[in-house]
Amino acid sequence: MPDKESTKSGEDLASAASAPVASIAPVASAPTAPILVSTTATAVCPQCHLPVLPEYYFCPNCGTNLRLPPLRTTIGAQVMIYLFSAALPWIAYLAITKWPGPRYMRSEDPRARAIGWVALGILVISSIVAIWLTTVWINQQISSALNDVGNIGNFGSGL
Repeated sequence: MPDKESTKSGEDLASAASAPVASIAPVASAPTAPILVSTTATAVCPQCHLPVLPEYYFCPNCGTNLRLPPLRTTIGAQVMIYLFSAALPWIAYLAITKWPGPRYMRSEDPRARAIGWVALGILVISSIVAIWLTTVWINQQISSALNDVGNIGNFGSGL
């Protein structure tokens, strides 16, 4: 049960609020810095300088991107990243700027970082396989062309 000195009735508060300012004694340990009314707004938008909540990804006033959303680490996202990594060498690296591997490798999330490194491994292995198969195909084409050149003079010998 609270004691009488620590609680004030509504009448006491009303009389204190209506009292002249001169009659209220200042507190010696009053802070000199302004007190924030809301402690939830700790971040400030770099564009419009209005306070925003730390969990916001975009400023609600001007729409400025405040931070990147977290990377997806679901099974579906992993499958898409791994398939993209495997297919990238086969499309001649035309979409290399869209490959999400570097973003995942630089992430603070250890799961996202692991996904990025696995995607890089798949990309390297797929690149080696693509180079090897291309080399084999080129060698077969050269051998076939040389055989055709070597058989130019033998048109009538088979009759």
